[in-house]
Amino acid sequence: MSGFDAILSSASPLPTGNRDAPRRPKLLFLVTEDWYFCSHRLPVARAAREDGFEVVVATRVRSHGRQISDEGFKVRPIVWRRRGDGLIGAARAVTAICRLYRDERPDILHHVALKPVLFGGLARTLAFRGAANMPASIDSVMGLGSGFSTTGLAGRLLRPPLGVALRLVAGSGRGRVVVQNPEDGGALAALGINPRRIALIRGSGVDIHHFAPLAAPDATTVTVALVSRMLRDKGVLDAVSAIRRLRARGLAVELVLAGPIDSDNPGSLSAASLSSLAAEPGVTWLGSVADVRTIWSRAAIAILPSTYGEGVPKTLLEAAACARPIVASNVPGCREAVHQGESGILVPPRDVAALADAIASLAADPARRAMMGNAGRALIVTHFADEIVARETLALYRAALAERAAPE
Repeated sequence: MSGFDAILSSASPLPTGNRDAPRRPKLLFLVTEDWYFCSHRLPVARAAREDGFEVVVATRVRSHGRQISDEGFKVRPIVWRRRGDGLIGAARAVTAICRLYRDERPDILHHVALKPVLFGGLARTLAFRGAANMPASIDSVMGLGSGFSTTGLAGRLLRPPLGVALRLVAGSGRGRVVVQNPEDGGALAALGINPRRIALIRGSGVDIHHFAPLAAPDATTVTVALVSRMLRDKGVLDAVSAIRRLRARGLAVELVLAGPIDSDNPGSLSAASLSSLAAEPGVTWLGSVADVRTIWSRAAIAILPSTYGEGVPKTLLEAAACARPIVASNVPGCREAVHQGESGILVPPRDVAALADAIASLAADPARRAMMGNAGRALIVTHFADEIVARETLALYRAALAERAAPE
């Protein structure tokens, strides 16, 4: 019997039928939104399915539920929002997740992003308190965000309770806490989470065959694109301000904003404010775009002037895979996707002048854009391809099953 077959045999027994036959281990993803699962976890889930796992996806179902079920994954709807549930809504969500966990009896729980890590970790403790077969947990912190990077009063007040909660739900037991950049790993270790339980997997992966190098746009006006949800924290307003400055200098540049508003996020710009920005010369807002490659066939430069740390922004990985140079804020996460001076330019967050100067330098130098685009493509192929992220994540799953089967 192979090592993995032995792990399969140790999975929790079948509720009915032939109890002597091993069953597939059950992997349950807890994700806030169905679209986020499809955009960030689908390749890993497919790899797990091919590796012998039964896959269940618990998420808020809106427009991608059918796509998930068509993959052969079981979908368990959860009524919650990424933000703004309130105390009563949070208690209701945790109770529902507890019931779901007891019903499904998974072998591994993969909590994806901060809210599922907190809510799912609490539900796991409540649902399986004292149980010998408590599921292993993989807690993917997709970026600690403004709660840990903000230096103002709100950030200082938020960090201690958030840190305690993370330590309680993600820092105990035999699971792993997955971070996408070293800075987040260091922050979690400083909160008291065992560094040996922290695993670094850079990004969510990108399909390097779908996002292939694109020819440089042949246009007199240089198009710059920001692809993201339309949030203030993504630097949308800074991007518009930079383009205003450049056009005031007489440079032939334009900005394309591609992405939806986010009604669940208090930092989202409104449709009215975005329409007002798009009325300015040189600014276009496209809303959601089904195939982002259409943006990179048009745009020569990708930008993301985030005001705080990211996990590893997938939009930057996709742009680099299409051989586009990047201008991004010098913050955690963006530093993983952009190698300074090689695949792009990093600028201080909230520094509109530096952002404008970086865009201008690339707009004036097609050869440098091509060199950086090629370097970015090589970086993605070497470190961020879907296959790499799936392989590293599956290794965590196998290790989690092995630890779960082993005696304390």
